[in-house]
Amino acid sequence: MTTTGRAAFWRTTILVFGSVASATALAQQSASRIAFDYETWDQYLGGSDSSQYSSLDQIDRDNVGQLDVAWTFEYGGGAPNFNPIVVDDVMYVLAQFPRPEGPAFVALDAATGEEIWRSPIQGQVGSRGVNYWESEDRSDRRLIFLNSGMMSAIDAETGEPITSFGDNGKVDIRIGLEGDIDEIPGMQTSNPGRVFEDLIIYSLPGRGTSYNAYPADIHAYNILTGRLEWVFHTVPREGEFGADTWPEEGLGNYGGVHNWSESTVDSELGIVYIPTGTARFDFYGGNRRGDNLFGNSLVALDARTGERLWHFQTIHHDMWDLDIPQAPKLLTVNHDGEEIKAVAQATKQGLLFVFNRETGEPLWPIEERPVPASDVRGEQASPTQPFPTQPPPFARQTFTADDINPYLPAEERAALRENFASVWRNEGPYTPPSLEGTIMLPGHNGGTNWGGSAVDPESGRFFVVSKELPTLVTLFPPGEGGGGGKIPILPEYVQSVTDTEVVLRNYAGEEFRY
Repeated sequence: MTTTGRAAFWRTTILVFGSVASATALAQQSASRIAFDYETWDQYLGGSDSSQYSSLDQIDRDNVGQLDVAWTFEYGGGAPNFNPIVVDDVMYVLAQFPRPEGPAFVALDAATGEEIWRSPIQGQVGSRGVNYWESEDRSDRRLIFLNSGMMSAIDAETGEPITSFGDNGKVDIRIGLEGDIDEIPGMQTSNPGRVFEDLIIYSLPGRGTSYNAYPADIHAYNILTGRLEWVFHTVPREGEFGADTWPEEGLGNYGGVHNWSESTVDSELGIVYIPTGTARFDFYGGNRRGDNLFGNSLVALDARTGERLWHFQTIHHDMWDLDIPQAPKLLTVNHDGEEIKAVAQATKQGLLFVFNRETGEPLWPIEERPVPASDVRGEQASPTQPFPTQPPPFARQTFTADDINPYLPAEERAALRENFASVWRNEGPYTPPSLEGTIMLPGHNGGTNWGGSAVDPESGRFFVVSKELPTLVTLFPPGEGGGGGKIPILPEYVQSVTDTEVVLRNYAGEEFRY
């Protein structure tokens, strides 16, 4: 996730030279209609397939200008920060009523706005929505959501807690983590998870942004009982696939690699696609030499068992906070004369990676190209990074002195040009963060972010909203002070660093040498 707005302890300096929002589309001939229901919006992003697509056609370009307010609902004070869902003719919303009542889930008649029921809740609720599940005969209908680190279940028809779920209607999502879970603070995330059959698949938050963040495993729970059914380690444990991409000394003690935003389920194939984030720390990885699987990866898991089917890592050893921020999209396309079930993953880098959904084989070649080396002590950047040969990037990949805003005062333009020429590192994509300052484009707030793409499964067309936001990332060594929002490469959890060794304390207070 981005560092903007966090405590000054790990804040980044952002110089906005120019920002452009744009949308591009990629199209292939549609091979066949995907068998999903696109006439409702019963999950975040429309459904578990994350298409953000609706086949409803009552409103079109000709009549959209004639829309008028049909009804309103007073949800309470403060700005709304919740994604409603609609099932049949019922809309489920989170309302912030004034005290003493406080927050509550509310069921509304979607046609009239009339309140059907309200269910008071205590504490924070994940802002990206609530999950809906129903039994095959529709006699059991449930809303599942995270509430102050607890997974809660309520009856979708009455709003009453389902006491047979977990412990009196709640399940602690820390269950399944190693060690004494009572020593781990409660976990809360805005990621709503995904429903598949009788399972709900949650991605634990990589709590915190520093070296002592917690591992962010993927958990699947039984929707009827709340029982934990399977666990996938996004940071491999000893003996697991990918463990050799981390320093052996600290296995199981790395944080981050979390699916903080969104994920996608292919209900026909029984596959859940998990896009992951950056290992901690975001901008310095001297403690985690290696490629760091499954960081910054698209991971395809058997939704019933959690078994890894395939994966692709979009960045090796991330040092730019370029986590994959959004759900992959499912398409069925005609590729080289063959009908392919594809999955397309857009990234902050402004790149689109497209794979065969079942095998993970890229539809177009992906090349490992040389990238600049790091000059920061203790850091070892990957010598290459993957670049898709098709489709072309949807965001600009470089920012030079010629791109400086021509309307800035002459003195400011001259100072910026001088810094470009003699101070900042600016060697194109994947220039590592540096003590001098490094120009990043699209930058960790650029490219595309959560909720920023959609797909038309009828035509095989992919849409993405892109943001070009150059940023300046500057590191500083311990003891020299940051100022100006610079990023400390060695927060309080690191004891010392040399050219060959980093000494680190993890979230459990244990010391490791790398």
